[in-house]
Amino acid sequence: MSQLIAVEKNADIPKEFRNTPIGQLFEYHNLNRPFDSFDSAQMLVGMCMDNRKYLHIPDNFAFIIRTGGANLRYAEFKVSYAIAVGNVQHIALIGHTNCGMVGLADRKENFISGLIKNAGWDAEQAEAHFNEYAPMFEIESAGTFTLKEVVRMRIRYPKVTIVPLMYRVEDNRLYLISEK
Repeated sequence: MSQLIAVEKNADIPKEFRNTPIGQLFEYHNLNRPFDSFDSAQMLVGMCMDNRKYLHIPDNFAFIIRTGGANLRYAEFKVSYAIAVGNVQHIALIGHTNCGMVGLADRKENFISGLIKNAGWDAEQAEAHFNEYAPMFEIESAGTFTLKEVVRMRIRYPKVTIVPLMYRVEDNRLYLISEK
């Protein structure tokens, strides 16, 4: 896994993120900062759809896009909307430990049997669905994918601050992913 940088106190927030929505995200989630009131989103958060993750942030603080593996490649219009219409200038892309999109191919049989049992699909239809979409959504590792996705998005949106974070489901804390 990529090196994670813990944020346990305000001084741990890198200087370039202090007094920004990225710093506030750390303060709210990790440091229990009392909630402020917001009339509009201050940032965009891209994170996985996994049900084990919950951000401790105030209402109206962030647009949130949840997709498997925090993969925003197929949600780019929504990202553009948040930037263009919502005026956000900060994005936190949050991968997480124990992500189900890592090693997705290993879950092929479970996926197929689950669609048969829970959705009423036949085996051929379920397998074709998996084979068509799994390659688009499988990620190599949460940290590596998050870093690559941040680089891709920085090229696409050069005036926006985009930061790679990791949510550790083991302790429900946010960490900065080192880019060095």
